[in-house]
Amino acid sequence: MTRSAVGGAVHHPWFARLWVRIAAAAEEHGAAEHRARLLTGIAGRVVEIGAGTGVNFAHYPATVDDVLAVEPEPLLRGLAARAAERATVRVVVADGVAERIPAEDGAFDAAVASLVLCSVPDQAPALAELRRVLRPGGRLHFWEHVRADGAGFARVQALLDRTVWPRLGGGCHTSRDTAAAITAAGFTLERVERFRFPAGRVPSPTAPQILGTALRDG
Repeated sequence: MTRSAVGGAVHHPWFARLWVRIAAAAEEHGAAEHRARLLTGIAGRVVEIGAGTGVNFAHYPATVDDVLAVEPEPLLRGLAARAAERATVRVVVADGVAERIPAEDGAFDAAVASLVLCSVPDQAPALAELRRVLRPGGRLHFWEHVRADGAGFARVQALLDRTVWPRLGGGCHTSRDTAAAITAAGFTLERVERFRFPAGRVPSPTAPQILGTALRDG
């Protein structure tokens, strides 16, 4: 869940330190299983945006040739570089943002967006860039928290997004309809799971989540 920005470095040191703790705790409470499902069937050359601490790297299967992992936040990027050294597939960690991936058109067979499309300033340019670097027929693997289905909860999320949440969460938004944004960007949804995580009695604004794959059209 790392913030992206167009034109320059991204520095959110306080949130980066907090995210390291959040991500580690989430792994112990079910996130690892979601990451394994996220990356099921992935193969070939892969680009991952908002790689964070590199927690996905351990879940890449042997069918992956190599990974370009883009992360704009310096602290998180350093931790991702360490995780890349332990990965069983080749991972190159690069400074960059979702809206400007350092790669040529059609360079990748698959792309990964994992808890990052909540925090880009605008989803459309980020998804357009993912579409650009994917080959025709390439697959986007996504896991994101999204706007709730229930109108009441969705209104709460929208209120949080207009007030405090983006400042508290390093630019994160809770009320985005990410599945619709993926479709609008020129992808065909192939598989979508909808669930709550964590599944507590008092739902978090980020609990409604989707996980699945989408094919690049054209």
